[in-house]
Amino acid sequence: MKLLKLHIIFFFILCLSFQSCLDMEPEEQLSEESMWKNPGQFELFAKNFYGWARDFSGLGGPHGDIRSDLFTTDPRDIYSNGTATIPVTDGNYTGAYNNLRQVNTLLKHSKSYVLPEDIKTPVGEAYFFRAYIYFDLLQLYGGVIKVEEPLDITASELYRAQNTREEIVEFIISDLNNAIPLLPKHKDISAANAGCVSCEAAQAFLSRVALYAGTWEKYHNGNSQNTECSTKWLKIAYEAADEVIKSGAFELFQPAELVKEGDEGAAYRYLFILENEKSNPAGLQKSANKEYIFTKRHDTTLNPIGINITEGRFNNKLHLTRKFANMYLQRSTGLPINTDTWNYSTKGSEYVDRDNRMASIMLVDGGYYWSSTGGRFRRTWLGDAAEIKAAGLSPYNPSGGTGYHCRKWCAEREVENRKEGYDYPIIRYAEVLLNYAEAKYEHDGAISNADLDKSLNLVRLRVNPNMPKLSNELLNRTTTTMRTEIRRERTVELIDEGFRLDDLKRWKAAEYEMPDDLLGVKYTGTAFENGWTGVTVNDDGCVIWERNRKWDNKQYLYPFPSEQLQLNPNLQPNWQATNPFAKQ
Repeated sequence: MKLLKLHIIFFFILCLSFQSCLDMEPEEQLSEESMWKNPGQFELFAKNFYGWARDFSGLGGPHGDIRSDLFTTDPRDIYSNGTATIPVTDGNYTGAYNNLRQVNTLLKHSKSYVLPEDIKTPVGEAYFFRAYIYFDLLQLYGGVIKVEEPLDITASELYRAQNTREEIVEFIISDLNNAIPLLPKHKDISAANAGCVSCEAAQAFLSRVALYAGTWEKYHNGNSQNTECSTKWLKIAYEAADEVIKSGAFELFQPAELVKEGDEGAAYRYLFILENEKSNPAGLQKSANKEYIFTKRHDTTLNPIGINITEGRFNNKLHLTRKFANMYLQRSTGLPINTDTWNYSTKGSEYVDRDNRMASIMLVDGGYYWSSTGGRFRRTWLGDAAEIKAAGLSPYNPSGGTGYHCRKWCAEREVENRKEGYDYPIIRYAEVLLNYAEAKYEHDGAISNADLDKSLNLVRLRVNPNMPKLSNELLNRTTTTMRTEIRRERTVELIDEGFRLDDLKRWKAAEYEMPDDLLGVKYTGTAFENGWTGVTVNDDGCVIWERNRKWDNKQYLYPFPSEQLQLNPNLQPNWQATNPFAKQ
């Protein structure tokens, strides 16, 4: 395993207090001898860990929805359509172990520090980020090699067979349980440390880990030992989520200033593009957002997003699929639509009487849309003739791809490309509520209306106040199931935040969902036939974007890179029966 030599990073801390946990470039390196003498040095070292957290750049990475069945690109994604091969190298694997070395270094030195109470926060951060790294490895590769010491590259412990996935799960849970009492409560984090991880963030992350692990065991394995693990972990998941709920530290973003008739989804839409510049009609800033539990923080001047996030989505080949569009419920009934009888005659009719999140995430045909290079006219947000004239898409008229396009993460204010300053939600409260509902249902085999009302229905009704709640009685009159609806709600709410592919894997549903043709809009017999030519349609008259997709069950895990298999003959591969480099 190629581990980089450890460097101790000293961060330049800006005087602006709200910037304390933004990612900064290292200013200088300190020698090992000068470190670990006072709490400040532990704190500075731990700040380095925040640079490893997920960010906008990961939207196309191994957890990205682009690799799932709901998003698609041009060219087609090889991981999505099943044509990927074993890579020679993989920075996700080697980078994780480089980072683990740094975390383990801090934990090693903390054990001999004479006043442990003075360094409990950076120690808690170290436990949290070690769990964070190992969860990423678990999702990607399953069982991996567990290391608890800052091992040298030649250490024999790095060249053995990997631990089981159950051992890794228990290790992650143990680290998070260690982190929770050491980390400060969200309300007690000072302005100087705004954006740093809290004990509630660790509890929220524990709910994510335990839900993932519990459902994986439930659906991938059927023996009694795995059933015991599944039951235990699902209980941990809903209890951890419940602790975050009971803390009262967070709430769904639904400010009254953004709720207006005809645009009920505005609060949900603007949540994802909040900046401290005017970025929404009410002029609300990031301080109004109590939903984000842990974020990768950005700022237009000091730490912009740095990737082509807005214009890339409006102008490049990034498409949503018909499968995703059909997941949005009928608003008046709170139930799935009947695609055989739904009105598709005009380009905008598909969006009528649907979950308000649909028009907040997808571009509605005929609508006017502002982007970073065609921002709201003088930032008035009046929607008047002058603003419409300045719109980047005026009006939107799809005639290519799948016909479904995504507006999530797209700025409306005029801002220099790549300079958007909204934060990336690594963990947000809506996920915690959905974790609770799913874990409770999967653990008990049922869920009460009261538990739905304290969790999932809060998310469902946030921008759909008149939609019927999800309840056991509502589903008694339908052919859908509670499990299906819980999963639907999760998918719709968390789209393009890096959950869909991992969810399909833990549900053991990828083998059924991923090979589906990727379809676009209803074309035959609709207004799309006018001005859009050269398309191929299926028997239902829907645009075919990609067909002949493949899925092999080995794809439930990513392959270890061949370089690592060669370096470690004891490593058991994911995509072949034995390590070809193993000693005979």
